[in-house]
Amino acid sequence: MDWFFELISNKFLITGIASWLVAQVLKLIIHTIVHRKFDFWRLFGDGGMPSGHSATVVSVAAMCAMNFGFASIEFAISAILAIIVCHDATGVRLETGKQAKILNQITDLINKMSSNTIPDDVKLKEFVGHTNAQVIAGMLLGLAVALIFNFLIF
Repeated sequence: MDWFFELISNKFLITGIASWLVAQVLKLIIHTIVHRKFDFWRLFGDGGMPSGHSATVVSVAAMCAMNFGFASIEFAISAILAIIVCHDATGVRLETGKQAKILNQITDLINKMSSNTIPDDVKLKEFVGHTNAQVIAGMLLGLAVALIFNFLIF
């Protein structure tokens, strides 16, 4: 049972999860304000402002820097992971979302023009990537959560 206590008391894990949770709640609030519609599933969805992925990995990297130093292997690994995740969010995943939107429009057009319709369950998810602003907001949020957790909670 020691492993469970170690797991739930791991400040790096807790900080990462807390950063993700704060980002997702903010994403839900922002989405509700912008679209004037409450969508509970945005709490778990990808894409949107701020980036939960960026917040998570940057908070862990920041905690590693503050606890192990910038020359540590822990910081190096977490920083490289953060760079990859943030870059991927604005690159491949953003382009995937753009392509999904176009393919969904083509599917809708085919359905309107043809008697053979394409089923709705093949609709692609469009919210998968992030703009640079969304990633930067997530990074700043992750840094803020790490600073709060490191200096005020742990």
